[in-house]
Amino acid sequence: MRPAGWIVQFSLFLDSSKRYLQIKGYFHDLLENERAPQKRYFDLFMILLVLASVFLLIYDVNHTVTPAADLFEDFAVSIFIVEYLLRLWVFNNIHEIIIAEYERAEFLATRFRPAHALLKILRRKWEFVSSPIAIIDLLAILPSYRPVRLLRIFLLFRLFKLFRYTRSAGSMASILAEKRLEFYTLAMFMIFVLLASSTAIYLFEGDRVGSKFESFFDAIYWSMITLSTVGYGDITPQTTEGRVIALALIVSGIGVVAFSTSIVVSAFQERLGDLRERRVLGDLDRMRDYTVICGYGRVGQVVVERLVKSKAPFVIIDRDSERIRDAAIKGYPAIQGDAASDELLRKAGVAERAARVLCIAGDDVTNVFVTISARQMNSRLQIISRANRKEVIDKLRLAGADHVVAPFEIVGLMASEYVGKPVAFEAINSILSGKDDVIPDTLIVPEGSFVCGRPLGEIDFARHKLLLFGVITNHGSNQDEIRGLFPLEDRHFYFNPPPETTLHGHDILVLLGHRVSMNHFRRTLEKGNRRTKAS
Repeated sequence: MRPAGWIVQFSLFLDSSKRYLQIKGYFHDLLENERAPQKRYFDLFMILLVLASVFLLIYDVNHTVTPAADLFEDFAVSIFIVEYLLRLWVFNNIHEIIIAEYERAEFLATRFRPAHALLKILRRKWEFVSSPIAIIDLLAILPSYRPVRLLRIFLLFRLFKLFRYTRSAGSMASILAEKRLEFYTLAMFMIFVLLASSTAIYLFEGDRVGSKFESFFDAIYWSMITLSTVGYGDITPQTTEGRVIALALIVSGIGVVAFSTSIVVSAFQERLGDLRERRVLGDLDRMRDYTVICGYGRVGQVVVERLVKSKAPFVIIDRDSERIRDAAIKGYPAIQGDAASDELLRKAGVAERAARVLCIAGDDVTNVFVTISARQMNSRLQIISRANRKEVIDKLRLAGADHVVAPFEIVGLMASEYVGKPVAFEAINSILSGKDDVIPDTLIVPEGSFVCGRPLGEIDFARHKLLLFGVITNHGSNQDEIRGLFPLEDRHFYFNPPPETTLHGHDILVLLGHRVSMNHFRRTLEKGNRRTKAS
């Protein structure tokens, strides 16, 4: 077989090798994937290594280093070299280029020429080698060559390597890079002003007796110091013409500083939302079993307050910038965008890490779309959706919602039930708002518990400082025969059930009471369940 055939066969082998692809994918995530968990530890290690090596090289200027320091420098440089080669390796796939060239030759019925593939490979690798950050990586290795002390100037490039490992520094560099046109315009203006002022001041001051402008470089130095509004005062003009130039240069310097400041401020204002989103997504990568809240309106704000009190992790998604800004001021993790976007939901971890999604936007269409998308991404996800209209309830359940809440209908039913009963209405409002430390909660009746098979009338809830609100059970009866029976998806909810209602295992008690009372009754049920099993 010709060498070209061996090259193609080896490339096909690499393309089909799961082991090779896994190894390369691991190193790609380690070096390039900002959302990979292992990259955080690698970045921290490299930051410490860079700082330690820089400190060692600075210490070596006026001190004699030990052999251990030389060994550490060799270790650091070896790591830098390996990192550079790994980045060069994962930058692109050589075997894919070879396979593409081979398939192209087969399709056109021409001879496969490895030289053509090699040329493409070198071009792609050169894109990495010639990139600014790769040049910095390469120059950062040179300070270790001690015989040539001039190379110590490249020590600065080791510090520049920190841009690779600090996300905020990298984000700052990318933001400023987007304003390259404005900075280019500012640079052209500064160069013109510097050349004009340097030439003028040297013409007026250079031939004067006792002048400190001994060379044109001194004129450039003075112009730069004056333009930047620093003004050391070590070189000053003596003639009237020179002082006029200084005045004009000071005014120009104020304009340059103001212009450069406005460029930086506008750049960060434009990308502030993206920076906040990156930070939130980075925090979500380290979280599990959190709640995604789609909609931060009136309902969403109440939900968030409850989650904050219970210290449950969550993230907010809303398209309104004012709401996102309000959430950010309060310190809540929030992302601005359309919650119906599949890409945004995936970024928020709905497909893998989230435990539940609350679709509580004020728009029913948005809630339906979010429910469909979230259910398709994760079949195990718990989805609770808000229905603003009654006819949307069935659509949300068909879309995949586990629970559907109709807040306006609930408020209407409460209002109709408590018309003329202001005391009862005030009590319910205090419970829901938590003003009196009275909370609604649910307790699952353990199988075999001492309350199983007993009617509700025999259970003294008042002794436990609790009020029974209702019971959720799958031991249903004819709804027409029982008042206060409401059907759920697979169960029934008995509101204020009669005393003769019998409890069964896995029934859910809906109770009202203080948190302390609730926890004490829960422990009582668990202890009773253990005694029953022991006997």
